[in-house]
Amino acid sequence: MRHIAAYLLLQIGGNASPSAAEVKKVLSAVGIEADEDRLETLISELEGKDVNALIAEGSAKLSSVPSGGAVAAAAPSAGGAAPAAAVEEEKKEEKKEEKEESDDDMGFGLFD
Repeated sequence: MRHIAAYLLLQIGGNASPSAAEVKKVLSAVGIEADEDRLETLISELEGKDVNALIAEGSAKLSSVPSGGAVAAAAPSAGGAAPAAAVEEEKKEEKKEEKEESDDDMGFGLFD
């Protein structure tokens, strides 16, 4: 991750095709030692490719990956039982909060 971050920083800075030596220089400027094998693999994989196109392609692939949020959003539309369960949970939480408050009030205050 650090290698690609340094590579992208160099590209943002105007270097269209950063070399391994340039990436090492960026990493060493912040005290990070570059891994030669990973860096060479990164440079060879990105050589001649448009990074913006690769990012767009990766984003398109990630959009098809299911995530936990989609299931939760779909549950209320499945039926009326889910909102009722949510209301019951809220009531239980309110009761617990009231009990905790009454436990804290023992007839005297901390700063009295």
